[in-house]
Amino acid sequence: HCCFLVGIMVEPVSESIHFPSEEECVLKFWTKKDCFQECLKQSKNRPKYVFYDGPPFATGLPHYGHILAGTIKDIVTRFAHQSGFHVDRRFGWDCHGLPVEYEIDKTLGIKGPEDVAKMGIAEYNKQCRSIVMRYANEWEVSVKRMGRWIDFRNDYKTLYPWFMETVWWVFKQLYDKGMVYRGVKVMPFSTACNTPLSNFESNQNYKDVQDPSVIVNFPLLEDESVCLIAWTTTPWTLPSNLALCVNPEFIYVKVKDNDTNKVYIMMEARLGALFKSESEYTILEKFPGKTLKGKQYKPLFEYFIKCKENGAFSVVLDNYVREEEGTGVVHQAPYFGADDYRVCMEYNVIQRDSVPICPVDSSGCFTPEVTHFSGQYVKDADKNIIKWLKENGRLVNASTFKHNYPFCWRSDTPLIYKAVPSWFVRVEHMVDKLLENNDKCYWVPEFVREKRFGNWLRDARDWAISRNRYWGTPIPMWVSDDYEEVVCVGSIAELEQLTGVKVTDLHRETIDGLTIPSRCGKGVLRRVSEVFDCWFESGSMPYAQAHYPFENRREFEDTFPADFIAEGIDQTRGWFYTLLVLSTALFGKPPFKNVIVNGLVLASDGQKMSKRKKNYPDPSLIVQNYGADALRLYLINSPVVRAENLRFKEEGVRDVLKDVFLPWYNAYRFLIQNVLRLQKEEDMKILYNENTAKLSDNIMDKWIQSFTQSLIQFFKAEMNAYRLYTVVPKLVKYVDMLTNWYVRMNRRRLKGESGTEDCVWALETLCSVLFSMCRLMAPFTPFITELMYQNLRHLIDPASVEEKDATSIHYLMLPHLRESLIDQRIENAVSQMQSVIELGRVIRDRKTLPVKYPLREVVVIHQDPEALGDIQSLQKYILEELNVRQLTLSTDKDKYGIRLRAEPDHMVLGKRLKGAFKSVTAAIKELKSEQLEAFQKNGSIVVDGHELHEEDLRLMYTFDQNLGTAMQYEAHSDGQLLVLLDITPDQSMVDEGVAREVINRIQKLRKKGHLVPSDEITVYYSSEPAGDYLDKVIQAHSDFIFATIKAPLKLYPVPKNASVIVQEKTQVRLTCFVFCLEGMVLLENPRGDNRLDVEKLKMVCRSIFNLNETPLAVFNEATELKNSSDLLALSGNTLCVTSGVRPTDKNVSDSLLCPYINLQLLNARPAECQSGDVGTLLLANPVGQNSLQPTALITETAKVFGLRGRKIKLYMDEDLRE
Repeated sequence: HCCFLVGIMVEPVSESIHFPSEEECVLKFWTKKDCFQECLKQSKNRPKYVFYDGPPFATGLPHYGHILAGTIKDIVTRFAHQSGFHVDRRFGWDCHGLPVEYEIDKTLGIKGPEDVAKMGIAEYNKQCRSIVMRYANEWEVSVKRMGRWIDFRNDYKTLYPWFMETVWWVFKQLYDKGMVYRGVKVMPFSTACNTPLSNFESNQNYKDVQDPSVIVNFPLLEDESVCLIAWTTTPWTLPSNLALCVNPEFIYVKVKDNDTNKVYIMMEARLGALFKSESEYTILEKFPGKTLKGKQYKPLFEYFIKCKENGAFSVVLDNYVREEEGTGVVHQAPYFGADDYRVCMEYNVIQRDSVPICPVDSSGCFTPEVTHFSGQYVKDADKNIIKWLKENGRLVNASTFKHNYPFCWRSDTPLIYKAVPSWFVRVEHMVDKLLENNDKCYWVPEFVREKRFGNWLRDARDWAISRNRYWGTPIPMWVSDDYEEVVCVGSIAELEQLTGVKVTDLHRETIDGLTIPSRCGKGVLRRVSEVFDCWFESGSMPYAQAHYPFENRREFEDTFPADFIAEGIDQTRGWFYTLLVLSTALFGKPPFKNVIVNGLVLASDGQKMSKRKKNYPDPSLIVQNYGADALRLYLINSPVVRAENLRFKEEGVRDVLKDVFLPWYNAYRFLIQNVLRLQKEEDMKILYNENTAKLSDNIMDKWIQSFTQSLIQFFKAEMNAYRLYTVVPKLVKYVDMLTNWYVRMNRRRLKGESGTEDCVWALETLCSVLFSMCRLMAPFTPFITELMYQNLRHLIDPASVEEKDATSIHYLMLPHLRESLIDQRIENAVSQMQSVIELGRVIRDRKTLPVKYPLREVVVIHQDPEALGDIQSLQKYILEELNVRQLTLSTDKDKYGIRLRAEPDHMVLGKRLKGAFKSVTAAIKELKSEQLEAFQKNGSIVVDGHELHEEDLRLMYTFDQNLGTAMQYEAHSDGQLLVLLDITPDQSMVDEGVAREVINRIQKLRKKGHLVPSDEITVYYSSEPAGDYLDKVIQAHSDFIFATIKAPLKLYPVPKNASVIVQEKTQVRLTCFVFCLEGMVLLENPRGDNRLDVEKLKMVCRSIFNLNETPLAVFNEATELKNSSDLLALSGNTLCVTSGVRPTDKNVSDSLLCPYINLQLLNARPAECQSGDVGTLLLANPVGQNSLQPTALITETAKVFGLRGRKIKLYMDEDLRE
């Protein structure tokens, strides 16, 4: 069953709605009409708005981060379309690199390069290719289910040969500009992925970890009783130690340990790292660090003793040694630390052409040179190295140390720093140009451009673009064995020309075997083994997705840079960075004009979302339970759109339904309900045309029209500035203004109680603003707006719609701004009125005075007579909303004896003022009313020498006891307006309040019975004891009650033949009040031959009363009927169809869906009954408005009794009114 209907006339709207089900129906509609592609066709001749979509990997399922970024992208691109642009939206996939390879390595148990060599690169890459699009279908389903319109048919994948060819072209441009070089550099290295990472990759995943903390002694060769002591948190680097470094400027000491008598050399400022108190040591000598230069020490291990010939195992100097941590002596393992490498290179301990002292393989295990720990994973070897140090007298101290350490962004394993030969792109020389281009981009929020991203650019380092891997775009460099002859290939055609081989694919298994003849007599050139960092591929995306420059050259150059991109804040060190580096290097310009940066979505406890911890709800279940629109609006109306973090809470999504969607839906439903009522009662149709409609004179109509136009003005300005975080709160506030103010205060007008003409004005106004609101909300909540539009569109004159095809709301442009309707004076007046009403409600709540009970007077005091005039113009709404008899306006609060007094906030001030709190509190209580009024205006006041602010004081109003107003009035203020309510009791007003309570109970019972206003009912009531106060109130106010409920109100008993829909017993003013509602639908079946069973009876109820999703049960008194029960044997009995509870249960009225459904075979002889020739199905007490029209109801009846093709009549009651 699908409740999403596209008809040619306005359809009734169900009272209840299940948003996720409606969204599924909208999705079917979009699919059937191919709405997205149609939308693109309609806009193809418009100016282009260029959007780049950062490619995700399809090796994992989409999470909240993807959903958030995708929603932002969808909103902005939908808005661009609505604003008159053509917006191509292509989905892209990252297919190469570590994420894919790591999954395969885990699956196949691959530990290192030797395992891949055994398998063969062709087979390995075949395995990688097989999982690249593992979750592509799930991604497409998820993205579409979230309402995002993006093109999956015309996607791009980084594994397409044409995409890879452009990546080659990009690299060739950089190579030709002299920006590519090969070098050895200490880099972050992933032992799980067997490859180095770039500096920005290593910055993506830091964690707080406990590592070993050891202090090791290094005896001086000149006097082995004196030891330099060095501190490290990486004991595994000690076997590779080649030097010790000290700071030349700081003071060092020769110090004796009083406990062991051992003598150490360390930095004076770091004595506390070894000794707890001064009594534990004796300083023997002080000297600057530079005096230690060149001093030789005894190596820890003999593995690399030959390096001593080049000056190894001696003290070197550098200012990078700090006094904040360690001992002031830093051990140097030059091939495992960037500073170590630099310093040892400066002191000639190592040379560029020397064999690296790097005894750790690509899997992070010690090589055979390190004989004591050969084959051990370095992190596992730490404890064994510490044990060796202790056994050999080289350990001074061992503990653990908590610090922030980088982890591999893909495998989530600790990185090590390791010197490896890599290919680099020069970045450092163009930092100024990067910053200049960054300044040309518009960032939202702004601070990311200058702070987060700007700071990263200022410290940009040359980019290591090679990976020692297999599944990726191969680096297109063919070299001689000595690397002196290099050919960089920039296209498939060039490779074919140089090799003489036809090339159809560019992966390693296809091209690694291709050779190029040397032009210098060096035999053949072979391709280097590395592949590109996958970030190089995604950074090339703007050009590669267009196969530039091999195709689409003019089209690309005319539309570069992009108008818009959006990703998470983590991409400041990822995609945003690589895009900017490549576009600056290639074209000298930024790659995008506008960017929205979102924050991270965390678990509700502030921790990172973790599948292992299961600390967040499954996104698919959230959508299944609440709908995509609710999730979209929750995410977009949160700090995460300002690049801050969001703690995801399921109740936040639920609140969007409760606080936004349901009130909005009810306003829409109320409009449709009354449009249909007008058609039925007055035979009038609403067809709104904003160009020809006569403007209403009603002030509330003028207000909501003005408020709507002000919203449109704000919406366009802020959306053009990409500030979604200012737009969404305004849209949400608009829903509140529309539903809780406009609709609420104009219900009677909308229901026709103030005359037909005024009703039409109100309905047209509501229709107009709902139509505008749907168009504004369409990019944010594409489903619910489509749902409403498909019905609302039948109330809109097609002549007033500019678009030729208005099948979907997403084909429509934004509403035009009608500035002539903006009236700031009216908006201000209504704002004043709202303040009066809200202040009055606070007073009622404070004094426990329900709004049902009228009060005599509300007094509004304001210093501005103009503001009072505005309030006067809205008097009737104030009186009605606050349920008061009289409004009095005044500028003179002294007339009512009102005084301000202040109370300190004890918690806030006590904490801040401490000892002065007592004297300040006393002074606060002495403050005069005039001083507090000044404080109200200024927001601050000096009391007893301390400046106090709004959060420090609570202001209260009191009355002058001499004037007698203290007992009569209660006051409240917002700082501008002062409102007084007369709270003195009056019996006539109490009686009216009781009558209103009776009305309220009846209307609630109506709702409980799932009835709508047009359902005709009779109300029966009784009170115990009879003739009591409640009876008298009802009789005295019978006309008032009847006018409100529009139904007869009769005393018990209920006639025997009445069909009771719902009944309730309750308390009103200590009196027991029993009342019930009666109603009926009668289907006469003069001669049928269809024999009903229990299942068919349930089916009838579901079909007629629209209960398709509800499980039903049939009861004969307390006995549930099984499917095998014989209904004919129960002829004449009353059967109940319920949601499962027994009709005899006490609380059954809450659960009955179709109470008292009578199945009878009337006026039939037993023989006729047994043959099933005659039957009547009497369905009493329908649950709510029947979505079927009379003709459809007749059709349903024909199905029930097997009477298709026979003439059937439908009667309203037993008097046979047809």
